[in-house]
Amino acid sequence: MKKYILFILVILLATISANATHNRAGEILIKQIGPLTVEATVITYTKSEGTTADRDTITIEWGDGTRTEVPRSNGPKVNGNFKGEDLPNAIRKNIYKATHIYPGLKPFYTVSISDPNRNAGIKNVGDGQSDTVPFYIKTSFTLLNQQFEGKNSTPILLQPPIDFGCVGEIFTHNPNAYDEDGDSLAYSLVKPFQSVGVPVPKYKLPNQIVPGINNTINLNASTGTFVWNAPQLEGEYNIAIMIVSYRDGFAIDTIIRDMQIRIQKNCDNKPPILVFKDEICVVAGTLIELPIVASDPDVPKQRLEITALGGPLQGTSDAATFVAPTGFVPQLVNGKFRWQTNCSHISDQYYTVVFKAQDNFKIDALQKDTSGLVTLKTLRIKVVGPKPLDLLAKALTNQIDLSWQNPYACDNAPNNYFYGFSVWRREGSNPFKPDTCTTGLVGKGYVRIGVKQKTIVAGRYAFQDTKVERGKTYCYRIVGEFARLTAAGNPYNEAESIPSDETCVQLNRDVPLMTNVSVEKTSVTDGEVFIQWSKPKAKDLDTLQNGAPYRYELYRVDGANSVLVSGATFTSSTFAAANDTSFTEKNLNTATNQYSYKVAFYVKNEAKPLGFSPTTGSPFLKITGTDRANILTWTAKVSWQNYETIIYRKNKSTNVFDSINISLSNTYKDNGLNNGQEYCYYIKTIGTYGISNILNPLNNKSQETCGIPMDDVPPCSIVVRLDSICKTATPDTPISDFINTLSWNNPNRKCALKDAVGYNIYYKAPLAKTFDKIKYIVNIKDTTFQHKPDAAYGIAGCYTVTAVDSVGNESKQETFVCQDNCIFYELPNTFTPNGDGQNDLYRPMSNYRFVSKVEMVIVNRWGQTVFETQDPVINWDGNNPQGQALAEGTYYYKCRIFENRLEGQTEQKDTRSGYIHLFRAQ
Repeated sequence: MKKYILFILVILLATISANATHNRAGEILIKQIGPLTVEATVITYTKSEGTTADRDTITIEWGDGTRTEVPRSNGPKVNGNFKGEDLPNAIRKNIYKATHIYPGLKPFYTVSISDPNRNAGIKNVGDGQSDTVPFYIKTSFTLLNQQFEGKNSTPILLQPPIDFGCVGEIFTHNPNAYDEDGDSLAYSLVKPFQSVGVPVPKYKLPNQIVPGINNTINLNASTGTFVWNAPQLEGEYNIAIMIVSYRDGFAIDTIIRDMQIRIQKNCDNKPPILVFKDEICVVAGTLIELPIVASDPDVPKQRLEITALGGPLQGTSDAATFVAPTGFVPQLVNGKFRWQTNCSHISDQYYTVVFKAQDNFKIDALQKDTSGLVTLKTLRIKVVGPKPLDLLAKALTNQIDLSWQNPYACDNAPNNYFYGFSVWRREGSNPFKPDTCTTGLVGKGYVRIGVKQKTIVAGRYAFQDTKVERGKTYCYRIVGEFARLTAAGNPYNEAESIPSDETCVQLNRDVPLMTNVSVEKTSVTDGEVFIQWSKPKAKDLDTLQNGAPYRYELYRVDGANSVLVSGATFTSSTFAAANDTSFTEKNLNTATNQYSYKVAFYVKNEAKPLGFSPTTGSPFLKITGTDRANILTWTAKVSWQNYETIIYRKNKSTNVFDSINISLSNTYKDNGLNNGQEYCYYIKTIGTYGISNILNPLNNKSQETCGIPMDDVPPCSIVVRLDSICKTATPDTPISDFINTLSWNNPNRKCALKDAVGYNIYYKAPLAKTFDKIKYIVNIKDTTFQHKPDAAYGIAGCYTVTAVDSVGNESKQETFVCQDNCIFYELPNTFTPNGDGQNDLYRPMSNYRFVSKVEMVIVNRWGQTVFETQDPVINWDGNNPQGQALAEGTYYYKCRIFENRLEGQTEQKDTRSGYIHLFRAQ
């Protein structure tokens, strides 16, 4: 009797739960409004029809062990309570706001709310029983020290989290996140949650409900645009988008938006078309005027409405505007986005504006569903700082003076947003021309030597570079830097301007300049390196002050150590005779070593050199063999600028090195070679100082070295398919017939690589963590395989197939196919335990399959248990637990069935119940 009372309570609770179903979507936004105080805004979207549930108050968990009951704060008031905002299509929007003071600063406080149920009928939640799945949303945020780290607010999600689409039509959504602090954002799909740390059970992505090649989803990690191409089944679906805020490379906030997609069938409707350039970069101060055009492909054409949401449109005096006809109007529909940018808009991140074109198509005759098809298209705008102008450089004895135009176009940006200039330097020129979207100088070969520069000398911005070496050519650019400031003046979320034009200058050349370090002979013991340098300029040296005699000493440099090269000291009694000098060092291991040199220059028999030439090294070549190719890479530490490299390969017929190509980088791939055959190379770098009266061009050779191409490239990947008897099986199909059949493509037929010789078959059993190889197929033409897994698993399991070439390279495991068990378990309603050898035991129907256990309870009409078992065969003989034969009559059972599935032993969603007629007559 207690068991039946429990059954009734469960049914009653399920009924109450079903009447309370309502949650569709939601998110939590956080704003830091004081040192330890935040304001939380909880936004939920619920079902407004056919439910008795309505939350005029929710409970916010603050993540510090406290909670607050928070009343709703939007919509009309009824009996003193706000009722929320009722929207079309049975949707109610609810807003709850509360403030909270935390006990201290901490990263990642998690604010959350939980509600018992979601709305019923969500296709991809809970296997169709979404009304039994709790609704849980959370936001994790970092409570920053505003004095030193700045303020922190989570992004505002401007696009509502309920959207509509049609079967067979591409669906798009963008949360349109706007971060007022300028933090960068990244987007990803995650499973929705039902409680703390517990994802929704039996959750599937929307495209997994009716999978296929025409049913794919994608979320752009940078823009947040979600694309479903294309829904195959009508209904409601939920997804969760995680939005992470980054500041200076560190994650500080995480919002999880739980949103609902409503897909309708029989739309007979195509989505509108939006036309505009979707990404632009402008210099601060530019007026953006962008036409937005919407049309509709349907015939007859429908009316359209265009709206826009985005950060630039948020309500400040310098906000952008979007002007378009109000409501649904005939086509074409023309709107205009207008934004007068200024220096306060400069940002390292793109601004986004999402334009929405919606048609007035009605789904049903009653026009109850007003969700005409929508097209969302995102405009990305980057506002960059203008480049500094008129950069000049002047070389003095031991320093270079820089100056550039004052005022700078954005040096009076509001809120001290202009942080200062950074000064960048490199040896030798990089004459690139930056476009409007290219800011800063990272990756261009420049080094930052000055930050937060605002010094003004003689009416111009100025900087002195004193860390320079005589004789070198230095090139400079200036970058304007912008940053938000904390109360203590610390910068965060910095942005850079377009760099200035480049200016180059050479310091006084009163020391020698290296012009050659070239390998002339390759040997392990008898190698030779040719070294050459140019004398100082007489004018720069001041030969009256730095008189004769003059002496050069050549040093070989190995890291921090320098060794005087034997026989490489040269003396002259006059500067005129101290001409360009060269030397060949011999007996070196040039085959495996790279050599670097510098020249010391002495005047007037002084003990210390007047100075050294810059250290310069020979080119050094490395070769890596790959499939039918050699990859050449090289290094060359030189004091000039190399601009190209000639590749030489030894001709096996003539034994002479021939030039085979020119590279503009430090790598080259020599293709079309024979695997296993040796090829020998050297390279010659071509460079220049860009200075008159210096040897030009500068040619330097590497050592000779050889490489052997080896096949290390795997065959092309396999696309595997799986066919199972489950598609055609009947209750009478013998268990022995249940076999998985794999088939796949022969990669040699369509792939450029045609070297596969066999296949590896891999299988992963239910609950296994890794795939095990179960078969190697030798014949490349054999593209099918049958497998019968261990009986304990039925036919459940996953497979992948790889191709293998003759040297053992194996293709990637790119496609996986899985088979679940197809369950059959039926119970009869009569049996005759009369000892005649026929139907004496109560058992399931013959050929039951893939059931691991049952929890079978049989009771009489008074609710007394007469038999129970966990054996799926059951084998009840009609006796009670004491072994006494039971009377003829009707008995009742409840049976919980546990199946062998891919995910392991799984209980069927529904408990079986029914009656059994027991007959004893002969």
